Amino acid sequence: MPAANVLVIIPTYDERDNVRPIAQAVRQHVPNADILFVDDNSPDGTGKILDEMQASSEHIHVMHRPGKEGLGRAYIAGFKWALARDYTFIFEMDADFSHNPAELPRFLDAAEDADLVLGSRYCEGIRITNWPLSRLILSKGAATYVRIITGMPVTDPTGGFKCFRREVLEAIPFERIISNGYSFQVEMTHAAWLRRYRIKEVPITFEDRYTGYSKMSGKIFKEALWIVWKLALRNHFHRKPPQQQS
Repeated sequence: MPAANVLVIIPTYDERDNVRPIAQAVRQHVPNADILFVDDNSPDGTGKILDEMQASSEHIHVMHRPGKEGLGRAYIAGFKWALARDYTFIFEMDADFSHNPAELPRFLDAAEDADLVLGSRYCEGIRITNWPLSRLILSKGAATYVRIITGMPVTDPTGGFKCFRREVLEAIPFERIISNGYSFQVEMTHAAWLRRYRIKEVPITFEDRYTGYSKMSGKIFKEALWIVWKLALRNHFHRKPPQQQS
C-alpha cells in the first residue's frame, strides 16, 4: 500500500532520548509516512530536538502546545491537524518503543478491509515483556472490565497503538470526547464501534519502555474507572451498537 497518505501521530512529554530513534524506525518501516510529534512543552528540551528534526526532514512535523494537557487532548489536536490535510490512514503511537514500528506495515495491510485497526496485547495469547505481574493483572482486568460494562468486543480496549481511516475521525465529534488519560483510548474505540465501523485487532508484542518514565497517575486510573460507565450509559447499556448513530 502506498504510504504517502499515512500519518503517524506521536505525543511527547520528556522524551528527548526517544524522539530521534523512534522517527528513524518509523521511516525505516514505512519510508513515505509522515510523522507528527505533539509536544506538551517538555521541560527536558524535547521540543528543541523536535524542531531540529523538523528542519532536516519534510516528513517530520511538530506541534508545540503550551503545557501538559493530557494524552487525549494531544491526540485530538493531532487528529484535527491530520484532517486539515490529505491523510487517509492516521496512526496513534507511543514515543518510547513500547509500540514497535516494525508492526506498522501489518496495520496498513489490516486496514485494507477495516476502518479501525487496534494493536492488541491479548489476542492470540498475552504478548507483554518487562511488566511486573501486578501491572499485567491490572491491565488484563481493565480490558475485561471494559468488555463487561460496554459490550464492546475487543480484547485490548485500553491499548494505544491504532490506525484510523480518515472517515472514522471525520465522523467522531471531538467535542463529545470527555476523557483525557488512557481511557481516551477506550472512548475513541467505543465511538467508532457505536457508529458500526469495521474494527480489526492485530496481535502485537508490547515491550515496556527502557528510557524515560511512565506518565500513568492515580488521577488517570480513576478517570478510566468511571468513564466506562458513562460510555455504557451513552449506549443505554445495550450490548450492541445502535442501528443508527448520530
